[in-house]
Amino acid sequence: MYQTYTLKEKIRQILILLVPILVTQLGMFSMVFFNTIMSGKYGPSDLAGVAIGTSVWNPVFTGLSGILLAVSPICAQKYGQRKDREAASVLAHGILLALALSAIVIAIGAILLDPILNAMDLPASVRKTAKGYLMGLGIGVIPLFIFNVLRSFIYALGKTRVVMIILLSSLPINFFLNYVLIFGRLGFPELGGAGAGLATSITYWVIAGLTVWIVKTQHPFSDYVSINYFKRLSMERVKEILQIGIPMGLSIFFETSMFAVVTILLSKFSITTIAAYQSALNIVSFLYMIPMSISMAQTVLVGYEVGARRYADARTYSWLGINLAIIIAVFAGLLVVLFRYDVAGFYSNQQDVIELTGQFLIYALFFMIADAIQATALAALRGYKDVNLAFVMTLTAYWLICLPVGHVLAHFTGLGARGYWIGLTLGLLAAGIALSIRLIYIQKKKFIPIENQEGGIA
Repeated sequence: MYQTYTLKEKIRQILILLVPILVTQLGMFSMVFFNTIMSGKYGPSDLAGVAIGTSVWNPVFTGLSGILLAVSPICAQKYGQRKDREAASVLAHGILLALALSAIVIAIGAILLDPILNAMDLPASVRKTAKGYLMGLGIGVIPLFIFNVLRSFIYALGKTRVVMIILLSSLPINFFLNYVLIFGRLGFPELGGAGAGLATSITYWVIAGLTVWIVKTQHPFSDYVSINYFKRLSMERVKEILQIGIPMGLSIFFETSMFAVVTILLSKFSITTIAAYQSALNIVSFLYMIPMSISMAQTVLVGYEVGARRYADARTYSWLGINLAIIIAVFAGLLVVLFRYDVAGFYSNQQDVIELTGQFLIYALFFMIADAIQATALAALRGYKDVNLAFVMTLTAYWLICLPVGHVLAHFTGLGARGYWIGLTLGLLAAGIALSIRLIYIQKKKFIPIENQEGGIA
């Protein structure tokens, strides 16, 4: 990363970081895409089982790994301040936290997996697939969490293409393993949808191994790696990560758990409805990788500029990311609405599932715009390390607007399952507006550009 002086340079800078991050996110999401597509082709019950398994897994993974993503804004600010030793210490403590969180996830999963699935009152075939899928994913928890720490650190240094190359090189492995483990080809066991979880975990081990090797051996990453930082456990450093990471993780957890609860509520409907909802959500989530990637680049750039005390540049990057995300969401949403039945056909061979998926996708345009605003506004605030009030705002929007409104519309009107899409959209829009107002306040009251503070350009 480098200092920019014009809007054109800033757009170029954000695109340099954004494109590799986007390819990486699409690569990671394509693993879920392969899981869903191949499970759907294997059978509706397997697609529904993977959908339920994903709805249980996502809140846990994204919430806890969200804590680890605090490494990115913290290291970005340290990098902007030229405090390399402190950045190296943050990396080491982030890895230690990743190991601790992995152990917690595995232990909790062993205790609560059966009770959670039993509470859903699922058909036997769906429950079997969901459990097998989750057990398979559990094998990859440790490498996945470590990879997220290393990825956040690499992003903080602005070297986003490295992670992109690692992900792209691993996708053929994931595709191959999905194919042979789901359908039982080439002498492998036929596991159905459950095989998708195992295939994904094996891929996570490959990705983590490659990333560790690069960070240990390649400049500039190797300059920040030393066994000494792992021997010096600093509670101050742990506290620094947790102070930023816990609100980030909780915010992500309550967003993903909101979608998980909707999936669970929809489990009371038919298998067709569950499959159609999961297919539509998968399509929208795939496109959400664009604003998510913008937000990740945004957090790094805003954090870097705040660390260097270039507050005017930080403000410009904040709103540049928000506007870019809105424009892309409008364009992508229109395409989805226009070609909704063609896209739905990729997920199922059954006409009733395709028809219902197409109906759900009509709401995609407004959903995507609302989600793009809240994601990028939240990312900008993370760059300023302003996360506590943002967490309260998102929690309120997700659980006091999204779910109640969706439930009322779904069960007390003629909208049925479509009511949940409207509730989700309204809640995300409320979150986007509230976070944008908070961002304006932070920029005007707490991070005043130096030129305004001193009456001239510093």
